Amino acid sequence: MNIMLFHSTFGLRPAVRDAADRLRAAGHEVWTPDLFEGRTFETVEEGMAFKDELGKEELLRRAILAAAPYSERGLVYAGFSLGAATAQTLALGDDKARGLLLLHGTSDIAETASVDELPVQLHVAEPDAFEPDDWLTAWYLQMGKAGADVEVYRYAGAGHLYTDPGLPDYDEEAAEATWRVALGFLETL
Repeated sequence: MNIMLFHSTFGLRPAVRDAADRLRAAGHEVWTPDLFEGRTFETVEEGMAFKDELGKEELLRRAILAAAPYSERGLVYAGFSLGAATAQTLALGDDKARGLLLLHGTSDIAETASVDELPVQLHVAEPDAFEPDDWLTAWYLQMGKAGADVEVYRYAGAGHLYTDPGLPDYDEEAAEATWRVALGFLETL
């Protein structure tokens, strides 16, 4: 599978590269574009301030340019938190998308969004301050209305970015469970 893996608001940290290596070890081809051009951040607030300064349009432009050379191959879009939101936006706009793997995040869905049974898997903490229950319920219903085939996995007691061993949110048990399920999902695409 060809996977475009987008980083979180912390930037392209070692955990993203490690995740890409894990996916490669399972036989996938993986790209990890650096949408922040080398910048990484120690806090969510710093990363969000940089993202806001950069602007949503510029972030999406960078993501589209990163994916464009490979999109004809039929990409699986994937990402962590902000990167998941970016991946979702690109997948819903790419009729060749093979799947969408969301780790720790979702995004708004355009009313006109339409996909043909796009396989989608979401892994998110429970509770998650960035992905509250009412938001996730509305998101799930909207994704279904758009034509996606959605699976949602919740991890009780985990922190928001629980798959990153370099962050306080890290939860080894939840992270390993996520990777087992996600790798199984990718094998079905």
